[in-house]
Amino acid sequence: MTSTNFSASAHPLEHVLFEVKRTIVGQDVLLERMAVALIADGHLLVEGVPGLAKTLAVRSLAAAIAGSFQRVQFTPDLVPADLVGTRVYHQHSGEFKTELGPVFANLLLADEINRAPAKVQSALLEVMQEHQVTIGRETFRVPEPFLVMATENPIESEGTYPLPEAQVDRFMMKVVVDYPTQAEEQAIVRRALRPPEPPQPMVTAEELIAMRARAQQVYVDPAIVDYAVRLVSVTRSPATAGLGELERYVTYGASPRASIALVTGARAMAFLRGRDYVLPHDLSELALDVLRHRLVLSYEALADDVDADTIITGVLGAVRAPDVVLQKR
Repeated sequence: MTSTNFSASAHPLEHVLFEVKRTIVGQDVLLERMAVALIADGHLLVEGVPGLAKTLAVRSLAAAIAGSFQRVQFTPDLVPADLVGTRVYHQHSGEFKTELGPVFANLLLADEINRAPAKVQSALLEVMQEHQVTIGRETFRVPEPFLVMATENPIESEGTYPLPEAQVDRFMMKVVVDYPTQAEEQAIVRRALRPPEPPQPMVTAEELIAMRARAQQVYVDPAIVDYAVRLVSVTRSPATAGLGELERYVTYGASPRASIALVTGARAMAFLRGRDYVLPHDLSELALDVLRHRLVLSYEALADDVDADTIITGVLGAVRAPDVVLQKR
């Protein structure tokens, strides 16, 4: 495929993002990462204080791709059946029938995901990884495309449950949403003074699945794969890249799933930007979002106020990007 063909294939998603931007002011990084997750078949974890339009963003995206949307407010009394569904006995027929839960949607918003107990987290883990739900002895596939967007509130910790590391690792990216600028906030207030226009569907779910298939043809040079593996490897042992001062801050580094997410995410990013090849810049731009939730920091890091972003930024500066890529193109 030529770059021209890929630019034409990415054009519908540009229309999708433009349609969402008619509702959402700012949040460019979040919207682009949502599009990357859709193309790369990944899930998104979003951290931000209340009132930053996280719910509105995913609802608008679902409307723009003509997909179904469900929102689940996670609470401590939530049970797995509330999420995936259950078998209900019908007295008039004397039979059990399966009632499917809200996970059967194209875009699922798991609001304040860390407020649900471990049983609910394990139920969500299966559908995130396998794209299927088991109820009784029956297995049901969720509709495609399928994206879980979960939110966390960084302010409150009372009544929350730490997410299991196995589940956190299933999220392709973690995006930190910050406050809007003054100009953006003024635009938000002005838009709130008039009735909002609902987003119009720009692509269908079938077209999005076809775009996923075309994105898988984006060329990934072996040097790009090597760069991703080196980045992830240094998170496990920073001293190997001359970052011995960071060694005591990292208990566990990123898993091989992070290397896969870096490369597949960069491939989706290149596709969105109209290229049929991946550049090192695509990886470095996604590195913070892909790696920040996969590092397990030590108590010394907490005491010295060192966060995962600081460590990943140091890794990006220490690991040399490949000079020559696309040698076979």
